[in-house]
Amino acid sequence: MPPSFSERSSVALTSRPQWLALQAHAEKIVPLHLRELFERDPARGERLHVTAAGLYLDYAKQRVTGETLRLLLELADACGLRARIEAMFRGELVNVTEQRAVLHTALRATAGEHILVNGRDVVADVHAVLERMAAFCELVRSGVWTGYSGKRIRNVINIGIGGSDLGPVMAFDALRHYSRRDMSFRFVSNVDGTDFIEAVRDLDPTETLFVVCSKTFTTQETLADAHAARAWCLHAMDNDETALARHFVAVSTNEAEVVSFGIDAGNMFGIWDWVGGRYSMDSAIGLSTMLAIGPEHFRAMLAGFHDMDIHFRVAPFEKNLPVLHGLLALWNNNFLGAATLAVLPYEQYLKHFPAYLQQLAMESNGKHVTVDGARVDYPTGPVFWGAPGTNGQHSFYQLLHQGTHLIPCDFIGFCQPLNRLGGQHDVLMANLFAQGEALAFGKTAEEAKIDGIPAALVPHRTFEGNRPSNTILAERLTPHALGTLVALYEHSVFVQGVIWNIDSFDQWGVELGKSLAMSTEADLASTSEPLLAHDSSTNALIRHYRQRREPRT
Repeated sequence: MPPSFSERSSVALTSRPQWLALQAHAEKIVPLHLRELFERDPARGERLHVTAAGLYLDYAKQRVTGETLRLLLELADACGLRARIEAMFRGELVNVTEQRAVLHTALRATAGEHILVNGRDVVADVHAVLERMAAFCELVRSGVWTGYSGKRIRNVINIGIGGSDLGPVMAFDALRHYSRRDMSFRFVSNVDGTDFIEAVRDLDPTETLFVVCSKTFTTQETLADAHAARAWCLHAMDNDETALARHFVAVSTNEAEVVSFGIDAGNMFGIWDWVGGRYSMDSAIGLSTMLAIGPEHFRAMLAGFHDMDIHFRVAPFEKNLPVLHGLLALWNNNFLGAATLAVLPYEQYLKHFPAYLQQLAMESNGKHVTVDGARVDYPTGPVFWGAPGTNGQHSFYQLLHQGTHLIPCDFIGFCQPLNRLGGQHDVLMANLFAQGEALAFGKTAEEAKIDGIPAALVPHRTFEGNRPSNTILAERLTPHALGTLVALYEHSVFVQGVIWNIDSFDQWGVELGKSLAMSTEADLASTSEPLLAHDSSTNALIRHYRQRREPRT
């Protein structure tokens, strides 16, 4: 029987027999080329794939054998993965350092389900908020909800940062095909004033609705931008503060601060402490998404999340798409030495998907200690990056093919386009398939010579290959498909965190810089020369800036 969470946390991962077996196995795999693996098993492409919730994952181009997969699955069992999955879905306190449940899965649970946290059915709470969101969105989208002057709302600006921005931005662009075209949707996150100024430059305040997303309603950057929006609105509305109630809504838990700001408490949509910011795009944080695509499409997205959740919870590990995806990522990171992962969506609507995954993966698993505070002696969270294809092919793919770093790739594509333009979708998909093939098999010197390449250029025109990749296909980029895709990566990240024995749901690493910034802000705001107590470099930078900045008004 797998050890309990408290028991297993004291077992060093790298001393586990399953880990040691994988290390020994890796020594046999590293010299093998994917060309050889396919020669030994020509049908591996017909076997090494799995389908779930409308997604098709081909992992035949990973540098693995049946033995690799068996050993990885044994490691997952030894680390108690099944028990940890159940603990998360049941609402246990799997966020150990903050003693919180982790229940983003409850955000897309069906109305008939029941999940208790401290004796309260949180599914009922989730659906109550969803109903309020849907009713509000119908009022705005129909024109019944108007601004202070009686004009209908034509512009929606989401103000938030981190998960309160990255999720809504990604989801809006991903589902733009389904959005209202007679309304504009913009997003402000950066405390840099340029972000706000450019977002509102050509807008009419009397036709603009702000959605302020901050769980605590104390987030520095979000509140700075929200107050800028407040002043912008009041300037156009004769400084009548009663106007704010028609142009601001909030997603928060802090009703007192929301009301103090000038937002009607009836226009505050709740969120819970068991929802992490980077897992919140399907909560009320997605209000701007629902305003754009409508409640029906939003619910379809939730259904996609839910379908992947159910698959992850019940499917056997050898056929479990998130489990296999997470284990393959761990294999590449810990046993093949790949420190990064390129996410390459061949779909323009997913242009923000790599950036979204950066927070999801790197804030979750960028940890250097285990859940019990012991220093890890193995690499954790790889660096996520990427860009849409085919754009990336003309910038960084050179490094993928002929660089000195091993960079696994996730190719993401769709069998049917949302916007057909001649045969261009076939061209797009041909490039996706060709890139995975080229990375896997490369081009030998002999093949280059046969192609007539001059001898002097042969070293430059050969490709080592043996670069691993996954290919993820869906039929069409629908709201449902987006939900399944995001949930796939959420659960893949969780799988890796369980095996690394880290807390994937806290983010203490963001706190130090934030706390230091508060004291530094006081140094910058001082009207007299401050007594600086930083290191000599930071002190010099502050003095240099104070001497050269524009006069404060």
